[in-house]
Amino acid sequence: MEQQPTYNQLLNETQELRWQLEEANDAIEAIRTGQVDALIVKNNEGPQLYTLKSADQTYRLFIEKMTEGAVTLNTEGIILYSNSRFAVLVGQPLERMVGVHFTNFVAEISKDKFAKIIKSAWDSDCKTELYITDKTQTPIPCLLSCNAMEFDGGTALSLIITDLTIQKETQLQLELQFDQLEVAQKLTQKLNDELEETVRERTKDLTISREYLKLLTDNIPQMTWTNLPGGEVTFCNQRWYDYTGLDFDTAKEKGWWQAIIHPDDLQQTIDRYHEALKTGQVFEIENRYKKADGSCRWHLTRGIPLKNELGEILFWVGTATDIEEQKQQMDKKDEFIGIASHELKTPLTSLKGYIQIMGVYKSEELPPVIKQYIVKANQAINKLHNLVNDLLDVSKIQAGRLNYTMINFDLADMIDAAIENVRQIYPGHQFVGEIAPKLMVNGNSERLEQVLMNLVSNAAKYSKENTEILIRAYNYDGGARVSVTDVGIGLSQEQMEKIFERFYRVEDKQFLTSGLGMGLYISSEIINTHNGKIGVESELGKGSTFYFELPAV
Repeated sequence: MEQQPTYNQLLNETQELRWQLEEANDAIEAIRTGQVDALIVKNNEGPQLYTLKSADQTYRLFIEKMTEGAVTLNTEGIILYSNSRFAVLVGQPLERMVGVHFTNFVAEISKDKFAKIIKSAWDSDCKTELYITDKTQTPIPCLLSCNAMEFDGGTALSLIITDLTIQKETQLQLELQFDQLEVAQKLTQKLNDELEETVRERTKDLTISREYLKLLTDNIPQMTWTNLPGGEVTFCNQRWYDYTGLDFDTAKEKGWWQAIIHPDDLQQTIDRYHEALKTGQVFEIENRYKKADGSCRWHLTRGIPLKNELGEILFWVGTATDIEEQKQQMDKKDEFIGIASHELKTPLTSLKGYIQIMGVYKSEELPPVIKQYIVKANQAINKLHNLVNDLLDVSKIQAGRLNYTMINFDLADMIDAAIENVRQIYPGHQFVGEIAPKLMVNGNSERLEQVLMNLVSNAAKYSKENTEILIRAYNYDGGARVSVTDVGIGLSQEQMEKIFERFYRVEDKQFLTSGLGMGLYISSEIINTHNGKIGVESELGKGSTFYFELPAV
């Protein structure tokens, strides 16, 4: 029967093992910190001496500071040395690394690969990717670099283990992004193909529309063109080229009007054109265009701005309509009016004189019915006399002979007197005057009273139900402003745009209008000769305010 060791023997053996463990730990620490340059390892063949060539403390410190794991193996795969980085990587204390077989830290899926690489690593340097496991058996992707090293006492295998976790995650993200990019590229290509197809279709439609528009514009009787907001011409139709005899390069120049507009009409045309470009309002003027043969014809020139949804002007469309024949007919009409007015005025004056003599006849008492006829005849003659005077004024305006004496006078006095007259003429209306004192202007009192009476007459004519009419005169913008406000039928926007044109009359089913439609036209010309301004503010069905403004003395 085998004798059991005594307590003291066990105690001595335990103490001996503790000393050996402490000695081994000290040796490992000395090796790790570079305090020794050689190592004796016992094996079946006896003690073996291992030394590193050119080993020094600086090299060891460098290995310790590496961000990669560094391990030295013997021919059996036992770890002879490990830096702290590898110990941290596998989650083990550094002091437990030496003497452990390296395959303990190789993941199961990489063991065969590791066995093959280690077998060839003793003959030549090599690299491979494999998985290392930590103490939780979590596989860690790593790059393993192997190279054999000679010791004084033999050879060892140096392994550099680089953690590829971050690189693999980055690579995975890149692959994911690449996949997304590829999907996006395919989608972009699809959208691009669809866009190209749409562009081709739209281009085809645009080409057809452009050719159709060109065909249309080339065959209309008007000259037409388009220009940018700054004035640069971008298109002219064939009619423009045929009429002017110019080419497109000339049309593109901003001064092209100088070549084809009559000199007498040029400055006014340029001024209105620039004003339209500045304000964005419709441009309209009657002017004369020179033909290629040097002759001139009257045209109605209009420019209309095309705007986007923000109200910004994209371009202008201009037209010039030949109105030479209308002008000639109008001149003949004006000539006829002038002749007829003068021919009518003499017998009309005589007729009025005879009727006045009949009205004051004293030889015998006239029957009441005859007196009534004489009064009505006088009223009819006065109306006819006013019409003849209007015709004469129009004739003078067209001939440029509407001249009269201009003096400084108080406009308030003239308006007060006019209000008293209109109360006698229109007893069925209520006239309210708001007249500021001392409104000194330079002008012709009789002509300005003619304008005021015309405005009052229109207000009374078109406001038979609401009979109150307000007449105001006050200082305005450094000058004087006179306005006549009624609560009558009002005007539409279209009517307000034409109300000051010659022979234009407002037609309304509720009113039987009379006259030739020349009163406001004459009034407009009178105010223009006074360097003033005439206008209207109105709303259909709610009344109108006609006004004129005059500069101060």
